[in-house]
Amino acid sequence: MPRIALLQSKTFASKAEAFDHHETLIRQAAAGGAEIVVTQELFLTHYFCTVQDPALFDLADPLPGPVTDRLGRLAGELGIVLVSSLFEHRGPGLYHNTAAIHDADGSLLGLYRKSHIPQDPAFEEKFYFTPGDTGWPVWDTKFGKLGVLICWDQWYPEAARLMALGGAQVLIYPTAIGWLPEEKAELGDAQHCAWETVQRGHAVANGCYLAAVNRSGTHGGTEFWGRSFVANPYGELVAKASTENEEILYQDLDFQLVEDFRRIWPFFRDRRIDAYGDLVKRWRE
Repeated sequence: MPRIALLQSKTFASKAEAFDHHETLIRQAAAGGAEIVVTQELFLTHYFCTVQDPALFDLADPLPGPVTDRLGRLAGELGIVLVSSLFEHRGPGLYHNTAAIHDADGSLLGLYRKSHIPQDPAFEEKFYFTPGDTGWPVWDTKFGKLGVLICWDQWYPEAARLMALGGAQVLIYPTAIGWLPEEKAELGDAQHCAWETVQRGHAVANGCYLAAVNRSGTHGGTEFWGRSFVANPYGELVAKASTENEEILYQDLDFQLVEDFRRIWPFFRDRRIDAYGDLVKRWRE
């Protein structure tokens, strides 16, 4: 029964400081028995998408490259599966919000590039990120089959379903989401409820675990609400972090429960795959 650890952390003054601090957290997680370790979204940088600034493209790294090399050495040394969320410089003028997946031997299994890119006040992501073209890979790691998506992807049941249909036993979402000061009093509780509820629904609808790891702390006026969590196939919250604090959230994943749930509630069996053609349309006229 593998143990997952979600690294809910904060913003640091530099990429070097962030990397060193997260290496410490990763080592602590492994010492705590974690076999799958997951960072928050864009863990090496502050959440820079609050503004449109061309100079901030300099924060990106080539992938694979020195960053993934260091992460791979760490994963191999500790014998853990490591999911890390990074800002990728792919080519001239081409950038992605990307997750790197390392297996427990340190090998880089591959990359997932964020598919759904938001554009909202203080979340100016379309300025920085090209939509991903990696499809919906499921990573068959030493400690389980992982479906890795990123933040805004978590609102789309189609993405969760495609990962589950690829065999994912746990859906993993590195995230950076929070409250804007002008909205929190009126909408804060409702926004958090929507975020958590839709993902718990993905766990139920697909009969698998779901792990979402968020930032904590305030940056650029956005108060990241933390509250990283793990839900089981019944949608129950089996682990949940605090709002403000940096912490490592642990949970053991019972993959036999995934199989048992899918036998009892065979949603995959009863899907009407002959009747869903309109899902590929923008709108049903």
